Amino acid sequence: MATYSKAASKSVESTMRRRKAGTLKSGSGKTVRSRKQAIAIGLNEAREEGAKVPRKASGPRKRASKKR
Repeated sequence: MATYSKAASKSVESTMRRRKAGTLKSGSGKTVRSRKQAIAIGLNEAREEGAKVPRKASGPRKRASKKR
């Protein structure tokens, strides 16, 4: 079974095209040049539209210290 839906891949595809054209903007309004950032924006837009996208990876988990 696919991890991402077709709608999610279409969203990422369109954001990559916008990045290449130079029209993709980040949250602060600056032009996006990074490929990774463009993919992240595309997945976020797909997530907002309700497409099947896995949850964002959270930070490293803290290990509980052993009780003596």
